[in-house]
Amino acid sequence: MDLNNILSQFGAGKKNTVYLSITPSVGLELIDIDVNAKVVRNYAYRPLEYNDSLREIASMEAFKNAVTELFDELKINIKSNVVLNIPLVLLGKMDLSILLNDEAVTEALTSEAEQSYIFRRYEPLISWIDAGGMQTGDMRKLFYSAVQKNVIEDIKNALTELGATLAGIEVSLTSIMKALAFSGLIEEQLKDGVSWNLMLLSQNGYSICSMVGKNLIDYYEEPLAIKSFEGEEIYNAINASAQITLMSYPANYLYVISETDLVSAELLTNRMSVDCIVNYLENNSFKKQDVIPTSLEVLEDTARKISLEAIGIGTGNAVNMPVKFNFTGQAGGGDGVIENPDEPVHVVLGSTEFDISPNNARNIALIFALIILVPAIILFLVIPMVANKKQVQLDELNSNLQRVQAQVKKLEDEQNKSGNFDVNAEIKKVLGTNRSKLMSYTALGEAVPKNLWLTYFTAKDDGKLDIKGEASNVEDVYTFYRNMKDSLIDTKLRLHKLEMKSKSVDDAVTIDPNAPSDYEFEITNMTAAELNPAPAPAENNQAQPAAEENKGGLLNKPLLNFGKDK
Repeated sequence: MDLNNILSQFGAGKKNTVYLSITPSVGLELIDIDVNAKVVRNYAYRPLEYNDSLREIASMEAFKNAVTELFDELKINIKSNVVLNIPLVLLGKMDLSILLNDEAVTEALTSEAEQSYIFRRYEPLISWIDAGGMQTGDMRKLFYSAVQKNVIEDIKNALTELGATLAGIEVSLTSIMKALAFSGLIEEQLKDGVSWNLMLLSQNGYSICSMVGKNLIDYYEEPLAIKSFEGEEIYNAINASAQITLMSYPANYLYVISETDLVSAELLTNRMSVDCIVNYLENNSFKKQDVIPTSLEVLEDTARKISLEAIGIGTGNAVNMPVKFNFTGQAGGGDGVIENPDEPVHVVLGSTEFDISPNNARNIALIFALIILVPAIILFLVIPMVANKKQVQLDELNSNLQRVQAQVKKLEDEQNKSGNFDVNAEIKKVLGTNRSKLMSYTALGEAVPKNLWLTYFTAKDDGKLDIKGEASNVEDVYTFYRNMKDSLIDTKLRLHKLEMKSKSVDDAVTIDPNAPSDYEFEITNMTAAELNPAPAPAENNQAQPAAEENKGGLLNKPLLNFGKDK
């Protein structure tokens, strides 16, 4: 499967061009030719009944089935352009005035074609060409061919239903001439100025094309009921009729081709007595050799079926013959066949010249495009990734740089202000740090009863309090304790100690029961370990007082004997 076929599977790229031939002696043929190597790359056929009397396909459904099977067998996408060879229906000649335009010529030729029995029932589709060098005075000789318009429409519709497109129509006569030229079998005959006759035998009779080089000079058709003859009678009948006809067309060469299994071209030429060089070719079951070689993809038995018509249509535009008719465009000259994708193109690069087919050129261009585009695509994908990675690293460096610059500025500002003492800032600092202490002193001033005084009070930065004092009665101690708890709700104060004050055991024994007694108490939220810390090492004993005195802030020293003198 080539590149075009792969692309067309996805609806992209140029459509494949597929060459089919309706050949009565074979059926429907599909051929693929390498025009550069002159080799049949692939080939397949299916039997297809053809009505020789009406000159049309017997069943259009059978035609569609045969097309589908051939495409499937050779694995070709059905969405292709189809160039089709059909059997010759009518070929004629007519002299017309050179003053007539193309439309008038077509009308005149259509009227002439309608005299044939086939076109009395069906509308003809006309195509015509000028006979080379056959103009005399104000008249010119034209050769025209006609096919049934409805048959072409039916074929076109059938292919469209399958997904294919009818791109061109050729008739068997022009396909045979192209095949002979392509294979080199008539190389001498096609030289300029060489006269030769092409004799085609069919089961309906024979026809003679009088040629000079590549140009058609005259055409004659002789109907014969070949099927009515038996044995040697057919050769005698054809020979007798052809001898008289050929006398009207003197030539240097005679080329005889038989397309019917009822007549052998070899046996017929052996019986003919003509004053020219005679060649023959069997395009029937008597075929002994291939017209052009075939690849290993084509089996030997299948290769024997390949007809001249199939080879001629399969060459596309690789062979330039002036004898060609157009049934797909406007009436008049032209072949109506789309350009053959394998037709070689002559390329000149400096002093180097070579031929290359469009398919090969496209493939080479695709390879070069891939060589150029793949690295470009890789760079297109990789560069943004690398750039993004580098951008992330750059952003991180910029962020670090800004952070360092901010720290440097802060240090510079602090260094510039280090020599100045701001009283307001210091007060704010003390107030912020010792807010809890100030609240404790405020509560203390409001909560001390008349008959109670404090012997020790301290408040720390972490909210720890220790209050020691004396009272003349227990009720005052409890009143003070409740007032402090109500004022300092979150401090979790507790009555750690409450006992009578006594200097000695003797005093306790001799005390007057009616005399007032003093009580010692301690209210705190410290733990036992915090109240009685372990002694510091000896080397730190001297440094500890200094540290306590210089412990930042104004309210870090214990308050002693508060309320004693009131």
